[in-house]
Amino acid sequence: MLRNELLSALNNLLSASSISDFCPNGLQIEGRNNISKLVTGVTASEALIDQAILENADAILVHHGYFWKGESAQITGMKKRRIGKLLAHDINLLAYHLPIDVHASLGNNAQLGKTLQCSEITSIESIQPLGIVMRGNLPKPMSHIELKTVLDKSLAPNSTVSVGQKQSIRNIAWCTGGGQSYIDQVFLASQNTSSPIDAFISGEISEQTTHSANEQGIDFFAAGHHATERYGVKAVGEWVQNQYAIDVKFIDIPNPA
Repeated sequence: MLRNELLSALNNLLSASSISDFCPNGLQIEGRNNISKLVTGVTASEALIDQAILENADAILVHHGYFWKGESAQITGMKKRRIGKLLAHDINLLAYHLPIDVHASLGNNAQLGKTLQCSEITSIESIQPLGIVMRGNLPKPMSHIELKTVLDKSLAPNSTVSVGQKQSIRNIAWCTGGGQSYIDQVFLASQNTSSPIDAFISGEISEQTTHSANEQGIDFFAAGHHATERYGVKAVGEWVQNQYAIDVKFIDIPNPA
């Protein structure tokens, strides 16, 4: 498959041009024109690039790529090594940040809801871009400890940080990755429904998150930035493999954060 054909397919699938982001979405580093082997992963780290080289990949598709707003434009040190390896091996780097978070079925948020076997999954419309925060119902009511155990088993063993002590949690909201600051908007959205949100799940926790959770009565769970964002790029890669004659391999580089 030609690189531009794959790019066009992914841009259309993920509605990349309609989403304002903190980095360029799509092709970030140009490699060879023909793509028959695609490696997917969460972050374009040097370790993932090394694995892609061993796999003889023509392209890498990630959620966390390069060229973030506010970062230095200098290509030195770590950035030089990463980009240098991609250029030396003629490997394309494709990255989609928010488009992979918010996709209605393949995105990180949708896939986390699926992993937790939630029902009635919907986007919270008052929080933009649409799909950045979702809500749904757990398969059965759980205590705070029970939900923490489910997260630990499903995402990253024994790494979930939590705040709260509810004995019955059924209605939850979530934003994968670094979405802990949405807890206040989740609380406000919860006040306007007949089914208040019992708990909010994200990947990270900040100092103020604890106070927001305690004072607004929403249990909070930080299940890991990497752990909560493994599933979106993997699902997009599986979509590519099902649609086109491309060999796709998801490679998970361990990250405890």
